[in-house]
This record gives sequence, structure tokens and C-alpha cells, in this order.
Amino acid sequence: MSISASDVKKLRDQTGAGMMDCKKALEEADGDFDRAVEILRKKGQKLSEKRADREADQGLIVTKVSDDGSKAAALEINCETDFVARNDDFQKRADSFVNLVFEQDIETVDELLKTKVDGLTVADHLKDMIGKIGEKIEIARVILAKSNGQLVSYIHPGNQLGVLVEFEGNISDDDVAKDVAMQVAAMKPIAVNRDGVDSSVVEKELEIAKDQLLNEGKPEEIAEKAAQGKLRRFYEEHVLLEQKFVKDNSLSVQDYLKQNEAPLVKSFHRLQLGEDS
Repeated sequence: MSISASDVKKLRDQTGAGMMDCKKALEEADGDFDRAVEILRKKGQKLSEKRADREADQGLIVTKVSDDGSKAAALEINCETDFVARNDDFQKRADSFVNLVFEQDIETVDELLKTKVDGLTVADHLKDMIGKIGEKIEIARVILAKSNGQLVSYIHPGNQLGVLVEFEGNISDDDVAKDVAMQVAAMKPIAVNRDGVDSSVVEKELEIAKDQLLNEGKPEEIAEKAAQGKLRRFYEEHVLLEQKFVKDNSLSVQDYLKQNEAPLVKSFHRLQLGEDS
């Protein structure tokens, strides 16, 4: 049967698939619009299965924070190429997904994939994107954070790195908040303070330091004390509040916050493409 250009355009507008794909789907469906949509969705599923083993190490980090800073969401969505990550439709979909996390209090990727938006689950939206774009696309991480203090967000240019920082109270100076978030982005701390460092990490660092000192010929007692000194330096490098402030190495991050009468940091999340949180 003859397929009109207006039907092809209507199907393309709804699905985002290419013009030729839409025309072929309508021809296969004998002009049945709903069936053509299903054909395109099945094509996306097949492409998804074919590309399951491909590496998707490009993409975007997106965040959303409430006006009062009491709630925030973050999401990492991956694709195969930077070209796709910079596509307007890809970016709009990423924003719609993080909005869904924020609005429906979604805490896991699995929960998000099962959630419906515009009549389709997010999992089906991803299949549609794969069918349209021809690349592996997946959501790697979602974060939902709530606070009695204040949450702030920082996205590094390019959207490949994002940070959420929770302060213990209201932080009125946006520049100070941004500075601390940028500190997290740049210096990759593993915890806010010493109490937040896993005990197994502490034990390992002490063991490494002590072994190094013993190998240098230091007596056991001296090695024990010196290892504690090395552990302090480890904290200064990896614990946020003890790190040297990147804009002024004469201050620690904690000193910088006190100097500006700002509340201390309670928690943070750092998301970088392809890295574990």
C-alpha cells in the first residue's frame, strides 16, 4: 500500500526513528500506526541485544536540586560515543530521567527502569533510543539524597563529572558552596572525615606504611610510631575536611569553611563517567 509522507512524519515525531525506518515500519504494518510503533520498538530491542557486549563509556552526568536544597537527584547515563552524548534528544531524555528520579523518589536503577513516563517504561525508552541512535545506551547509576541541611550540585563542563554535597546547615554563600563541590570534583576524597574512612582501608594503609619502614631498617617501635605519621598524611590527602583547599593550600577545607562561617560538610556524592561511586 502507499504510505503518505504525513504518516511517516507523524511516526518519526512520535518515535524519533529515522525517516526510512519509519517508512519501512509502516509498510510492514500495512499502514497500521500502532503496529508500526511496535515494529520500531522491537527493532530497538534487537539492536539492544546485539550491542549488549559493546563498551558504553561516554555519556552524561545530570543532577536536579530543589530550590530549598532539601532534596537532590543525580544520574549517569552512558552511550558509546561523545557525539551521541552531545545530541539534544539524548540530553533531553537524560534530564527527563533525572527529573523522574527526583519527583518519584527513585533510589535504584532497577526501580527507574520499571517506572513509566509518557506511557512507556524507562527501559522501553532506552530501547527506543537504541533503535533510533544505533548505540548501546544504559543508565549506570542513580542517586537520591534528602537533607535537613542543604544540598548543592556542581557539574563540571562537559557533564562527565558531577558532585552533590550536603552541608550540615544552610549555606548562604553560593561561591563557598561551589568551591567545596569543586574540591570534591578535583581531589576525589574518599570520606568527609576520618570516621567515614572504612577501617579496612586504615588497617591496610598502616600495614603498608609499617612494612615500608621496616624494609628501610627502622626498629619495630619506631616503625609503629612513624606509620601513624604516614596515616595522618593519608588522611590529609583523602579526607575532605582535612585536604588542603585547592584555592589556598595554607588552609584545610575545614579551615576555609570556618573562615567563611559556613556549616561543615555532612556527606557528598561524586559521579564520574565510568567510575564507581
